[in-house]
Amino acid sequence: MKHESIEDEEGITLKKSADSEESAARVNVDSMDTRSEDTGEDGSPMHHQNSPEPKPEDAKQKERDFRKKLNQVTREIVADSIHEKVKLIVHRPDYDQDFQKEYYNLSRKLIPIVQEIARKTLPLLEHESSSEFEKNKYYGSKFHADSVAYKDYRHFAKKSPPTEVPSLVVGLRVDESASMSAFGRLEAAKRAVIAVYEFCQISNIPVLIYGDTADVSRMEQMSIFAYTDLDQPNINDRFRLMGIQARSNNRDGMALRIMAERLVLAPQQIKLLISISDGQPKAMENYTGSYAIRDMQQTIEAYERKGVTFLASAIGQDKDVISEIYGHERFLDITNLREFPARLVRIIARYL
Repeated sequence: MKHESIEDEEGITLKKSADSEESAARVNVDSMDTRSEDTGEDGSPMHHQNSPEPKPEDAKQKERDFRKKLNQVTREIVADSIHEKVKLIVHRPDYDQDFQKEYYNLSRKLIPIVQEIARKTLPLLEHESSSEFEKNKYYGSKFHADSVAYKDYRHFAKKSPPTEVPSLVVGLRVDESASMSAFGRLEAAKRAVIAVYEFCQISNIPVLIYGDTADVSRMEQMSIFAYTDLDQPNINDRFRLMGIQARSNNRDGMALRIMAERLVLAPQQIKLLISISDGQPKAMENYTGSYAIRDMQQTIEAYERKGVTFLASAIGQDKDVISEIYGHERFLDITNLREFPARLVRIIARYL
């Protein structure tokens, strides 16, 4: 599939089909509710909201071990950077019944749209995969004369089977600075994250979703919230996403570095990192202005050389500054927050 330019994306909300509406209802109700022996006045079965069951001790220990591993890995990633001495803590947010309820309320109108995008995208991907050729093979059905110059005898190309289509991994970084609480930005970010997560589930795309904030305390100068992780995906991660909050400051370059490095180590060929933010970087003591911007730009340049593609979704007042930091070709100006989820999913679909 061709990658269209970001500027051409109009973000028009897709019309929901009856089939996708019913399917969405099944996805959400079946995962959120459980049928009981109780009946209503008309004799129909009643449903009760599932409450998260208490975790056994071994599951709790597994979570503690995984959180410890994440803390170790992220500290190693920033060890040779300007963030080396920043006191960092990685959290693995839990979820409760309120998070489940919020997820259902926000997702029920989004799921049909996401399913419709996936329905239109995946058949195209399947068609393309059967007609793509892998170059530089010792044998095959198609001769490539331009390969002869390399003198390695890999002069042929062969069709790629469906299992060998170009693979994609997605990273979604969410700015959890205090200003995200204004003008409906926080809910817009949650809806966009839900849409991306569910699209990735339907399309079998590994997805890394982290939130971050800075200056929570002197002992916690940088906070990372690992809502989903590549190493330990869980069906209940969708509920963790509701823990996204507006908190304190933001140290963007450090967050981008951590997530980009995780994507670099992933085996997928195409590595896409999207940042959702409403403002420019600002953290204590002096992480602001040209110093912070230079750090972000150097991080982007360094990891683009390693194969990571960056996109910036600006949903706040600092759109011009964010565009300048990331570059116009990587910038996505979100004017209509209601169209944001579908627009973001469509953009990801282009990289399949």
